[in-house]
Amino acid sequence: MEVEIADKDLKAAGAELFADGGHRGVRIHGWLIESRTHSILNSAAVQEWEHKLDTSHLPEMVFGENTLILKHLSSGTKIHFNAFDALCGWKQEALPPVEVPAAAKWKFRSKPFQQVILDYDYTFTTPYCGSCTVEIDKDLQNARETSEETNSILWQDCKEQIDLVALASKEPILFYDEVVLYEDELADNGVSLLTVKVRVMPSSWFLLLRFWVSNSLHLLS
Repeated sequence: MEVEIADKDLKAAGAELFADGGHRGVRIHGWLIESRTHSILNSAAVQEWEHKLDTSHLPEMVFGENTLILKHLSSGTKIHFNAFDALCGWKQEALPPVEVPAAAKWKFRSKPFQQVILDYDYTFTTPYCGSCTVEIDKDLQNARETSEETNSILWQDCKEQIDLVALASKEPILFYDEVVLYEDELADNGVSLLTVKVRVMPSSWFLLLRFWVSNSLHLLS
């Protein structure tokens, strides 16, 4: 999705774009919204993640340093999305393997000449909804003698819903990005994909975390 961002719209909203290497984002109304994109994990990092997650299975493409961050500067509240926490959710969920015709081929993806028992969720489906922390400013940290990062956010149920009318309004888009967290082609029989998108407007920001699984059909003429 290509988005043209006008300087006049940024100035009118009091927003400031920034970019530095694989980091880019916007500062607006006391929020720092930043996306970070890098290459996939190398073999050494894959082994480290497998050890930490206690598994020998990871998606083919894990973008371990990719992340999307939304930070409220005055409170230190930080909402962020990353592949490791998403895979922790997959591991804890421990769903049984999906039984589809293509599964017979997927069983031999890693060891094609051996009979492999498919005993894990090879689609890497996750209940992950994001990660939340509170980051204390270093000056305040020294004064309060608290750690820099804590998990003290308390979520409460509410009856408020997304304002679809406001979301559909013709506000200018000040920042947009899509960050891929992990992807697997399911041995060329489909795709498993976890991405997070963000769209920032003058009055609000909208975020969409999507896990997508599709099965490709092969037709013979």
